[in-house]
Amino acid sequence: MMATPCNRYMEMQVQTAPAENLVLMLYDGALRFARQAQVDLAEGRMQDVHNNLTRAQDILGELMGSLNMDAGEVAQNLFRLYEFMQYRLVTANVRKSAEPIADVVQMLGELRATWSEAIREARGSVARSGGQ
Repeated sequence: MMATPCNRYMEMQVQTAPAENLVLMLYDGALRFARQAQVDLAEGRMQDVHNNLTRAQDILGELMGSLNMDAGEVAQNLFRLYEFMQYRLVTANVRKSAEPIADVVQMLGELRATWSEAIREARGSVARSGGQ
């Protein structure tokens, strides 16, 4: 990949971002690729549908790999949810169907909103406690 200023900037963003922000970036990326697949499907660009769904699946794989499975039930439930979303995207890719993509976009959007709110609350809690 060519080291353009934009690529260097994005690489720096990822390398310096707090861990909780990396999860948001992954959600944003998966949403972007899934939404683009919806557009591509509506416009009949099947190779682009495949490429974008594959990228969204890859990001879900990264999210699965980032989970601390020793953390308990929440991590296990997230793993199963990510796995289900991957399955839905594979189904969408094979059948060239919009419905599974829409389902995944909705789930990812809800997860992203929840994660973002959790970050805000955690930061507010730290600020209220004086950073201790």
